[in-house]
Amino acid sequence: MYIPIIDNLGIDREERCVLKGETIIRLTGLEFGLLDYLVSHPNRVCTRDEILDHVWGARFQYDPGTIDVHLNAIRRKLGWNSKHPIETIRGVGLVFRLERKVIHYTLDLHSFLGDWLRSHEVEIASAGLVPQLCLTPFVNEITIEPGALRQMLDGFLTALLPSVQPGVLRLSSRLTIQCFLLSLDINGTVCELRIPIYGDSAAS
Repeated sequence: MYIPIIDNLGIDREERCVLKGETIIRLTGLEFGLLDYLVSHPNRVCTRDEILDHVWGARFQYDPGTIDVHLNAIRRKLGWNSKHPIETIRGVGLVFRLERKVIHYTLDLHSFLGDWLRSHEVEIASAGLVPQLCLTPFVNEITIEPGALRQMLDGFLTALLPSVQPGVLRLSSRLTIQCFLLSLDINGTVCELRIPIYGDSAAS
């Protein structure tokens, strides 16, 4: 499985190697384990004891400088400096600094939901349901990551379909002072997404 890390660099956990663009960079087993552990805990200080327990093993008898030796090798092979992206916190441990980029997506809700319903057309028809879009006319654009919204709707449909009777599957919307509400209603069984106007989402 390829997992992007930073810039054009990522790790392949199956091959246990690092990819920089098309170039494969080989690390030793412990170097890869150290990098993978830090990458899996971004922006959190990992203590040296914690790293040794998870990467080297709890019973490992170690020299205090062993982590630094492997870290220096990683930095050299990947062309990283001593501050970025892995920073040493003296007397505590290491932290992998990952900048969190905020991306705002504005969805045309009618088109998005129409495409989503069409992608599940066979499942919906097999359950004897007729889909309906009942969106509030003045709520047709919302700010949310499309993959997250699709995943939530998929989850609702998967949970509700097995037990429904033939009838209507209705997607409706409304806007309140604090948030935008998107409701998925299958014969009176309602799941509702609450999307604050600043883009974070929750479901009820």
